[in-house]
Amino acid sequence: MYTFLVEPPDPQRFMDRHVSWEFATKANKWQGRNVSRWRNQEYDKLFVAAEHELDPVKRAAHFIRMNDLLCADGYVIPVLYRPDIDDASNRLVLSLSGWANATSAVHSWFRDASG
Repeated sequence: MYTFLVEPPDPQRFMDRHVSWEFATKANKWQGRNVSRWRNQEYDKLFVAAEHELDPVKRAAHFIRMNDLLCADGYVIPVLYRPDIDDASNRLVLSLSGWANATSAVHSWFRDASG
């Protein structure tokens, strides 16, 4: 089982680990991000389309379809849920990401002195 966390809210860097040209092979010294070498031609085409799409709604639709392909093929089975309870002062300024847990950027938190 793998667990992936990605800091930026944009899914491109998260989803590129499943494209066929990212296979981990001896030729690339096993440095490819697609370590299990899953391949889907439609996924690859959608990824390229998403890379070049400027309309954010259309781009999001590409990533949603890519996610659907991963799950429908049984390659990714989203079974992990990590409930998290957090509390913060109304003077505490946090930088939160939709992709990481709430304390992933604790090093950048600070207290607002103006409140």
